[in-house]
Amino acid sequence: MPATSPTLTLSKIGQILIPVEDLARATAFYRDTLGMRFLFDVPQRMAFFDCGGIRLMLGVAEPNAEPVGAGMLYYKVDDIQAASQALLDRGVTQINGPQLIARMSDHDLWLGEYRDSEGNPFALMSEVHR
Repeated sequence: MPATSPTLTLSKIGQILIPVEDLARATAFYRDTLGMRFLFDVPQRMAFFDCGGIRLMLGVAEPNAEPVGAGMLYYKVDDIQAASQALLDRGVTQINGPQLIARMSDHDLWLGEYRDSEGNPFALMSEVHR
């Protein structure tokens, strides 16, 4: 009789990887440009930041490693217009400025898309209550 395995439920993100080519440049971007809290690093390989209790890891690919591609992080902000302008003032590349994406029952969802120092996309999102 085969053993049954317990039901697996994944519900909490512990860490997110963003692949980078230039770790020093990416670390400076996330720390200095985006203002994220730097936690620690593994010199020339990885840098870690706190992102509201979720660990963000910038990582240089190991030789012959399987490519991981780039995901997309959505940073939640209260005022997307002000946050977007702050990014532009810091020289961040904008893909799409803040746009109303959906009208929900009690709020409007706004998104804006940008690129980090390595060309990876990221977004700002704001739930604006009416």
